[in-house]
Amino acid sequence: MRTEDFTHAPPMGRATSMFVGGTRYTGPVALLRLLPRWIRLVRQLKRMRGYRWHTVYWTFPFTLGTIALFDDRDALLRFARASAHRDLMCWVSGNGTRIATGGFIRFFDAGPHGYTNGVWRAEDDSMAHTERFGPLSREHEGPAVHRS
Repeated sequence: MRTEDFTHAPPMGRATSMFVGGTRYTGPVALLRLLPRWIRLVRQLKRMRGYRWHTVYWTFPFTLGTIALFDDRDALLRFARASAHRDLMCWVSGNGTRIATGGFIRFFDAGPHGYTNGVWRAEDDSMAHTERFGPLSREHEGPAVHRS
């Protein structure tokens, strides 16, 4: 059911701000040198107020990225200022070395509405479907979920 209440959703479902970033490293040596810094970063990330969840992705040949979810934009930005993140970003971006050849960061915010059902639905544990899909930007109302 369409809702604005995600109180029963798992931690990632209650997040409203998302970080997506990626770094293309110069090779396997850079990735090995990254490991101790990455471990410190993740430890600090998990202790931060407002942290909800994260995962790591890899793209051939040497790109590592992170998707992290937070309670809100302020929690995300507080983490960006944290010592482990700041130190890692300074290390990656150079200090005269060639650790990485590129990188990006994007922030995303959740809209107020979403969908829940079953045990994650705050109103009850119903598995009921919503009657209509959410409308596209050019639509006033979305199409029916079930067509006769």
